[in-house]
Amino acid sequence: MKEETTHFGYEDVAVGEKASRVRGVFDSVASKYDVMNDLMSMGVHRLWKKQAIELSGAREGWEVLDLAGGTGDLSLQFAKIVGPKGRVVLSDINQSMLHNGRERLVNEGVLGNVEYVQINAEQIPFPDNSFDCITISFGLRNVTDKDKALRAIYKALKPGGRLLVLEFSKPTNEKFRSVYDFYSFNILPVIGKVVANDEESYRYLAESIRMHPDQETLRGMMDEAGFNRTEYFNMTGGVVALHRGFKQ
Repeated sequence: MKEETTHFGYEDVAVGEKASRVRGVFDSVASKYDVMNDLMSMGVHRLWKKQAIELSGAREGWEVLDLAGGTGDLSLQFAKIVGPKGRVVLSDINQSMLHNGRERLVNEGVLGNVEYVQINAEQIPFPDNSFDCITISFGLRNVTDKDKALRAIYKALKPGGRLLVLEFSKPTNEKFRSVYDFYSFNILPVIGKVVANDEESYRYLAESIRMHPDQETLRGMMDEAGFNRTEYFNMTGGVVALHRGFKQ
């Protein structure tokens, strides 16, 4: 019987192998992750994340799960918003990223209302109806079974809770798309080689973006998982899209 496969960038790998391959990529880039984010996006990722925070509608006392939270950009802001009566769970499948996120938040003086949990988004280890808001920022494209993850997220949300997916997507302008492709496959790996001494990991990141579902496809996947009032907001011409959906 032929083993089931999935994509790892443009490469086909065994389904059971992808998560460990993704962990290997982010183990490699963890120490330079924030620097590379600034270089790759020319700092614009901060504006994308700011808009995600605003569209979350988060309030004091909320419970928020930050999946693929990495070095804690979103968790840092959510911790300030929800306050001591709320709770933020900063999670990541990668222990190196999670360690860096915890170190950063502690250095920022964020204590008491943040938990740190290593989580695979397909298997969320919390009871149903636990969170007011769940975010996954630049992480869904790395998940092996995205449909399974969306269903797990739906179950973990409280009724009325919302999911926000911030992810690279498909530019809406054909000419800009050509420029973007050239940058992704010719410039980005070189930056990765020079700054992080890791050309291949950044080549994978470019490939994983191209393999990720486009805006309408992801919206349909969220609908299939049970979300209501699904919508998306293109940013920087569709380079990034923010999807939002609610649990009834």
